[in-house]
Amino acid sequence: MRAEDVLADNTNEADFNGLTVRKGTVGAFLANVHIWRNAEATHQDRQIAERDILDAVPALRAIGLFDVLQPIDPQLSELIAKG
Repeated sequence: MRAEDVLADNTNEADFNGLTVRKGTVGAFLANVHIWRNAEATHQDRQIAERDILDAVPALRAIGLFDVLQPIDPQLSELIAKG
């Protein structure tokens, strides 16, 4: 299966297990994790990234991401458990 088989190029969101998930959710989650873990990021940037990570967790659960991938960072695992 290819990305376009899940979401066509002209489709920006889809329903997964009753939750609307936008295209780019996984990429945004990964970008936010990089900011959240970056010791050189500002406190404000890390707070925003943390909020956005938590906001994405339900969608990532709906698509089954955490059924096949687990963070190696224990702090990130704890944060995801809160979401």
